Amino acid sequence: MIILRRLKTTFRLLPRSSATYATYNPSPPKKYKGPPVFVPRDLYLPIFTAPDSTPSVIPILEKWVHDGRTLSYDVLVSVIKQLRLRKRYENALQVSLWMSEKGYCESKSVDFSTRLDLIAKVKGIEEAESYFDSIPNRSRASECYSSLLNCYARLRDVDKAERIMLQMRHLGFARSTLARNCLLNLYYQTQNYDKAENFLLEMKQEGINFDSYTFGTLINIYGAKSDIEGIDKLLAQLEDDPSYSRHVDWSPYAIAANWYIRLGLHDKAFNTLKKSEECLSCKFWKKAIPHLMTQYAAIGKKEEVMRLWDIYKMDGKLLSRDYSAVIASVLRLDDIELAKSIFEEWESRYQDFRTFFIPNRMILAYSRKGNMEAAEAIFNRTIMKGGKPNSWTWAGLSFGYIQQNNLSKAVQSMKEAVSLCEVGHSWRPLPESLAAIFQYLKGNGDMEGAEDLIRLLSSKNLISLDVHNKLMSWIMDVESNLDAIDVLGGDSHKQTGEISEPEEDKSNLDFCLSHQ
Repeated sequence: MIILRRLKTTFRLLPRSSATYATYNPSPPKKYKGPPVFVPRDLYLPIFTAPDSTPSVIPILEKWVHDGRTLSYDVLVSVIKQLRLRKRYENALQVSLWMSEKGYCESKSVDFSTRLDLIAKVKGIEEAESYFDSIPNRSRASECYSSLLNCYARLRDVDKAERIMLQMRHLGFARSTLARNCLLNLYYQTQNYDKAENFLLEMKQEGINFDSYTFGTLINIYGAKSDIEGIDKLLAQLEDDPSYSRHVDWSPYAIAANWYIRLGLHDKAFNTLKKSEECLSCKFWKKAIPHLMTQYAAIGKKEEVMRLWDIYKMDGKLLSRDYSAVIASVLRLDDIELAKSIFEEWESRYQDFRTFFIPNRMILAYSRKGNMEAAEAIFNRTIMKGGKPNSWTWAGLSFGYIQQNNLSKAVQSMKEAVSLCEVGHSWRPLPESLAAIFQYLKGNGDMEGAEDLIRLLSSKNLISLDVHNKLMSWIMDVESNLDAIDVLGGDSHKQTGEISEPEEDKSNLDFCLSHQ
């Protein structure tokens, strides 16, 4: 009852629209799926408190069975689902294969499609295609085809995705809006805008329902072409046509606002964000508000950020990612003192933690301000609470030491950052930071230190072979007047990889839509 009262209060505080559509868009009634399945605590703890790099969870399951305790199909499916949510795909695949080996599988199409997805992620698309061909025809239902379509979409393989869609149409499996959206988004991601618009026309002609993802992708296409008029007209349609508006939630408006922000149209963005709030439902408001906060911050609306944060806190169930969103928003508004107070509130709620993703935000913020005492204090406190620094942590410290001209510490921190980076990881060092470090090492005659760092960067695929060779030549050429940044200029890593962690930074609305 307490939560219900809070939610009612929450929605009274949200803005109300003068438009004719309702603020709550009911979805079609769903088939009852029964009560949720819980993994027994004694099984849950050893599986999910184990390090993410655990080679196998099968010994845990084997021991459970050996001790005379039972396992059910539903429990094992729940284990797989939770492993996938944690991106522990290899462990999830192990459980899926073990289920078949031990006779727990029920040969459902959804089980085959789940395993297909896991094989693609762990072993590659060729193994996934072979597995797809091995699935009995009677079990190769729409879920399996959709799963393979998703695999091709992740690889941005338009030709194979289109071929699967043709097969799905032939078999009568292509009526799903979800499957159509997958190919539509692939066209957007690969900049096949004409194909996307033709595909949308086909969907309309075939009577395929458009949903929020469909409209969001269309807005992204207009935005990518800087077609403001197209976005404006689509939003007007969403408001005026009930056949559209009843299928739409908050997200298309938020995506439109995102494009208005990118194109410098802050007044339009503000009005569209208000419309997005008007379309919030009980189902999505917890997911939506953190995104809306970051967008209000992008247009400098601090009062809106804090209004939404106050509403959000009423529910009482605050997760670390919620604090991360508001701290990121406040830092974007350059209010480090307010960010500090929210960060300290988070620290008081979470006494121990494994990751640095929220401390990293504050460490970089203080590093930018040159306040390394505060940055180091957060670093040390987090270490004491069990946190493990990562590449972003050390790179943020390195950035601050460079600002302070403390290059010896900057070098050591950058080496730590690169050492922790796994090959294929999305973190990249700032070329400007690397340039300052190489300039310092060469100026001090530390050729060995510079060469070690170059080799370390190459071993992690953080610089190309061409840049590796140019840096080595530049280090040895004591007469060269070329700046290190010009030597690094041949590489493509011109991004601010030190600023935020991609696995935690979900302000992109494409991500939000794909997880609804």
